[in-house]
Amino acid sequence: MVYADLLLDAICVVSAEGRFVSASAACERIFGYTPEEMVGMRMLDLVHEEDRERTRAAAERVMRGGIETHFENRYRRKDGGIAHIMWTARWSQADGVRIGVARDVTALKQAQQRQAAVYAISEAAHLSADLTDLAARIHTIISTLMPAENFAVALHDADRDELNYLYHVDERAAPGAAPPMSADTLCGQVICHGRELLLPARNEAQAAGTAHEPLDRDGAHSWLGVPLKSADRTIGALVVKSYDERQSYDEEDRDLLQFVSIQVAQAIVRKRLFQRLEYMARYDGLTGLANREAFHERLRAALALPGTSPNRLAVLYLDLDGFKHINDTYGHALGDALLELAGQRLRHAVRDASLVARLGGDEFAVLLEDLRAPAEAERVATTLRQTLRQPFDVSGQRLQVGVSIGVAVSQRDGDSAEALLRRADQAMYTEKRAPRTAPDTDAG
Repeated sequence: MVYADLLLDAICVVSAEGRFVSASAACERIFGYTPEEMVGMRMLDLVHEEDRERTRAAAERVMRGGIETHFENRYRRKDGGIAHIMWTARWSQADGVRIGVARDVTALKQAQQRQAAVYAISEAAHLSADLTDLAARIHTIISTLMPAENFAVALHDADRDELNYLYHVDERAAPGAAPPMSADTLCGQVICHGRELLLPARNEAQAAGTAHEPLDRDGAHSWLGVPLKSADRTIGALVVKSYDERQSYDEEDRDLLQFVSIQVAQAIVRKRLFQRLEYMARYDGLTGLANREAFHERLRAALALPGTSPNRLAVLYLDLDGFKHINDTYGHALGDALLELAGQRLRHAVRDASLVARLGGDEFAVLLEDLRAPAEAERVATTLRQTLRQPFDVSGQRLQVGVSIGVAVSQRDGDSAEALLRRADQAMYTEKRAPRTAPDTDAG
């Protein structure tokens, strides 16, 4: 095989029993074994476990006289790595052997996997329900590129200067039990310094002269973390680690995870922006309460539930009396603070299942469900009147407002969202026009 040894593709001869009879010099570059080591080895022992059955079937077709071209499978290299091989093979009847030419297409497969990962991560950003779901999908994607049984996504909250795990899967930890993280941990170091951190197997570290490591590798045999960056800021980190002594991450894994991290960071930023826009579309930016659109949507959904009994729902429409005077006297900043405090009182005064919304200005609404009787809605309205008429301490000012509340009960006052809101609004204005003592007399 003198001339064959000059070829970059490997030429292998395999007996009818499935053992290597001879191998060209290129086998050592592709498989990691010298030709001498390969002679006598069972061919299927080198094939990746998941590809053995179809490889056996292809070998049988060749032995029956068929010709295999462009057959692809994976092999375990001597160093534990994976080699992607494209085969051309045929059977020599005269010699009773299979002759095959193996081309290493690992680089091509890795490029295809990277491109597929980029697409998959982009798709995950659109399909995921939230950031945690996105991280779980990213875990699945990265697992197709490298060993990632133990995987974590950590994020840095710049506003609070806090480090937290968004997603954490560790075979030695209870599900959902993410360890505490600080700047002193491995993951914290990656985020704080904005640089990748690769800790290979301990025996490899000793061979490289880096056995004395300043950081605890969390009990892992090998550990790899890369920063997630958006613009010039580090927003988090991706981490993979292995407890398996047969598995060690290397520079190739680091480069691959760095490549993926760019796409992941972009996906997280897009998801955060989408969630922010979605929140702004459904919640009031000042009070954090549901807005008018979200209230209408929830009310319609509640009315559409099958089996809704009469008097089960009630809508309370609220307007703060005297608020305009306070806003004009003390300024909009103080007025906004008062509205925020009023929203908090409303939330705390009703059941968690009830929905409180700010409809705009100083108008609020409350949706009560599962009422036993219409009188229950009136009792809640009385409680809210008492709650909101208590003085507010706002920026050193002791302020007091009144409130007008209109109540509408399903079936009795209407059977649609629009009818109930209209009736509650009318009832609220009826109460507002009624004579009362200060501070309610200053309506607005």
